[in-house]
Amino acid sequence: MASADVENFKPVLVALSTMQSNVERAQKSQAHEYLETFQKSPEAWKITLSILSASVTPPEPKLFAATTLKGKITYDLDQLPRQSLPGLRDSILTLLTAYSEGPRPIRTQLCVCLANLAIQMTEWKDVLQVVGSRLGNSGGDCVLELLKVLPEEVTEGRKINLSEDDLINRTKELLEDNATQVLGLLTQYSQFSASAASNPHLLECVSSWLREIPVADVVNSPLFDAIVNALTVDASFEAAVDCMCTILRDTREVDESMEIIQVIYPRLLSLRPKIAQAADSEDQDTFKGFTRLFAEAGENWVVMIARLPNEFRGLVEAILECCARDTDRDAIALTFLFWYEFKQMITLDKYKEARNNFADIFAKLVDIMIKHLEYPTLEGPETDLFDGDREQEEKFREFRHQMGDVLKDCCDVITVTECLGKAFNLIQRWISTYGSQATETKVPYWQQLEAPLFSMRAMGRMVSPEESVILRQVMPLIVQIPNHERLRFQAIMALGRYTDWTAQHPEFLQPQMNFVMAAFKHDSQEVVKAAALAFKFFGRDCRKLLADHVTQLHDFYEDVLDNLSRGSQEEVTDGVACVISAQPVDRIYPMFKLYCDPVIRRMMARANEATNAEDDAARLAVADYVQLITIFIQQIQPYVSPRGENPAVKYCEEILPVLSKIAETFTSSTPILERVCRCWRYMVLSYRTAVLPLLPALAQQLASGFQNSRQGCFLWATDSVLREFANGAEFVEASTSHAIYDFFERQALAFLRIMNDLPPSDLPDVIEDFFRLLIDALIYYHTSFLPSHVCGPIIRAANSALTLQQGAPLTATLHFLCDFLSYGTDHPNSSNFDETSNAGRVLNPPEIQQCVKRLVAENGEVLTQRILTGMMFSFPRDCFPDASSVLLALFEIMPQAVAMWVKNTIQMLPAGTVKAGEGERLMNAVAAKLQQGEVRKVRLLLQDFTNSYRRRNVAPREGLGRLEATRFRFSG
Repeated sequence: MASADVENFKPVLVALSTMQSNVERAQKSQAHEYLETFQKSPEAWKITLSILSASVTPPEPKLFAATTLKGKITYDLDQLPRQSLPGLRDSILTLLTAYSEGPRPIRTQLCVCLANLAIQMTEWKDVLQVVGSRLGNSGGDCVLELLKVLPEEVTEGRKINLSEDDLINRTKELLEDNATQVLGLLTQYSQFSASAASNPHLLECVSSWLREIPVADVVNSPLFDAIVNALTVDASFEAAVDCMCTILRDTREVDESMEIIQVIYPRLLSLRPKIAQAADSEDQDTFKGFTRLFAEAGENWVVMIARLPNEFRGLVEAILECCARDTDRDAIALTFLFWYEFKQMITLDKYKEARNNFADIFAKLVDIMIKHLEYPTLEGPETDLFDGDREQEEKFREFRHQMGDVLKDCCDVITVTECLGKAFNLIQRWISTYGSQATETKVPYWQQLEAPLFSMRAMGRMVSPEESVILRQVMPLIVQIPNHERLRFQAIMALGRYTDWTAQHPEFLQPQMNFVMAAFKHDSQEVVKAAALAFKFFGRDCRKLLADHVTQLHDFYEDVLDNLSRGSQEEVTDGVACVISAQPVDRIYPMFKLYCDPVIRRMMARANEATNAEDDAARLAVADYVQLITIFIQQIQPYVSPRGENPAVKYCEEILPVLSKIAETFTSSTPILERVCRCWRYMVLSYRTAVLPLLPALAQQLASGFQNSRQGCFLWATDSVLREFANGAEFVEASTSHAIYDFFERQALAFLRIMNDLPPSDLPDVIEDFFRLLIDALIYYHTSFLPSHVCGPIIRAANSALTLQQGAPLTATLHFLCDFLSYGTDHPNSSNFDETSNAGRVLNPPEIQQCVKRLVAENGEVLTQRILTGMMFSFPRDCFPDASSVLLALFEIMPQAVAMWVKNTIQMLPAGTVKAGEGERLMNAVAAKLQQGEVRKVRLLLQDFTNSYRRRNVAPREGLGRLEATRFRFSG
């Protein structure tokens, strides 16, 4: 390598070295920026090839160069003259020969380079022949790897700048026309290469080409023998499992694949002894691979198993064996989808025979799952079940809930009673065996009792309140569970799951309530939290049974409230609120007051502390107490005639000044303001038009609160008022509805003043809440809102909001714009119009359409620019569908004007970022689609253009992501 060439790429090597060294952040940022610019520059073509050709360059820069070259071919091929492409192809082939033995990461990137070049070099017709002649004799695995990546890259061809027609034609030329030849090459390799069965590259290549080669051709060829044999070779086992799973997925249409299944099934079943071998040798990777293989077969053949239960029983037994032998519980999750889909199938009436045939399998599955639910057994003096590994403990907890879902599947197949009976038998067996040995300090083999308790909890949703066999026997046992933390926790959680059953069997209520309420004094906070959650469910489901105890429950509530965590306070409050809701109407107000007045006093005491000492903890406590009041309002909703006085509203009227005072005092405390607004919102949602007497004061507080605090929660609460008292709402007079619209306009003007004072980046939450409010304003007040003087400034505010980069406010703004623009058509998104066409579709008055078109004419060019540049530069990926919907709506209203605005926007893009003729081709295509009346296809054209632009010019290229954190590892 000439010294001049080394000097050319020396700055790249220096920047890469800086990225990997321990230097200041500013230096790394500078190096990163330099490398990003380099990757997109025309000079990168020559420099990357020079780095890859240099013998003295370390592997890391070479991998960076190969990755950069891949990006150049994918996105920047137009930077090269067309006549230079054969030379580029030859250079890559030469490099592939040099790297045929590795390092593999570099070789892989070069294979991707050549594949992407082949896709775009439409004049290159003999791709496989050229590759074979250049790499065939000395290429080794290089040819296999290139064959593997070719279908993958063609499938991803949307990121390459080819027209749809060219891509379709090229796909046929590269894949469909070569499928038979590739199958022959792979088959020949499998027969004549001694290392075929141990070569994972062969299997990866087969998996890739199964997109094009019919699976029957592979299964009926000698190549299938090599795939099956590879399952017995460690070096190729993982790739062989992947390949077999790909084959199995292609046989999912069992009626069309019956002959293929008949070939595969006996070969698959012959591998069943490998399950026991892998389990006995504790080879978890191999065991997991076989579990995946059998589970995949079960998932794809589930229809066939249901039709022919006797013939395919062996496969189901193999999957069950995988579950039973998975002592590490690392592979069993791979079977969960099969058990679910199998249950879905055999519970159909037409497969009743299969259901009966496999009943014993599901009975054994229940036993296996309950056994796997057991916590680890400690040996020696250790007390931590997971040796301090909290991540492993959390993984186990999550895993147990997944197994609980499998138990639910079993309930559907062999009945709830049988499944519950298994849990009951285990509980009964433990009590008879170890119950007498349990003490306050030691409970032997508690894991064997806790697991069936958890299984009962997991199956609770499947149990009918009318179940009368097992639960009558097991409930008295649960309330006698020893005082062990995990046992007490699980017992309480189980009781909480069966409260709807207890509501139908009141004779069991008192012992359960005593058991749960005693747990509030337990030393373990986990047990206390479980008791609070269970109490909530008892309050909800057994409210009528507990109604006579509402006064005693108040003493309990006052006693425990201050000792509970925030979440538990809310749950207990939910429970007692439900009991209050079951009171006669004349008892609602005094009980509401009895329970809530002490909460209000606590709230005011903490508010005074927070005001006097700027105490953050006290402020959070204030917010928490407001939340408790809200829970009472959510749950206590007495039925009162529309003209009668609502006792709950009577109490709300008393506390409204207190909440208003809190909001006026803590104008800078977001948690407090959000909770107060939430409370007000639920006053409206819970009592609806009955809250009318509070409306003037409430509207005043929402308006002044928003002006003083600039918090979006006041707009969120405003939205509930707007919906409830909108035009045409039942029991709402027109004057009230008009006053609500005036209130909305006040809020809108306040928002616009705030937008004038502050940049959108300072107001993301307020912007989100405001535009969500506007969506409802369009639905209920479009006839007043769209012609109003505030609508134009709001559209300009929406244009400003589109400069944000956060997803939530952008989404709200885009949704509003879509709805707004729909009012410029005959059929807007809203269905709130009184007048409909003969077809039943909503009709939009011409004067409303004209209002929207006028506003689009005034603001549409800026809106088009913001949408297009957002999609090209700054919008989060999740916003693209909504953004393109706005463009589509603009084209539907004013197609010719919007086409001109799009053209003007493209002309404003930085020089060199748009390929020669690309903008003109886009606009010609847009004009053609508009002339053909295919407006919706314009959306696809613009999506493709913005995606391509962003990938080329904005999105970071590959190759830089790990340089700061780690060094690459290379293997041949």
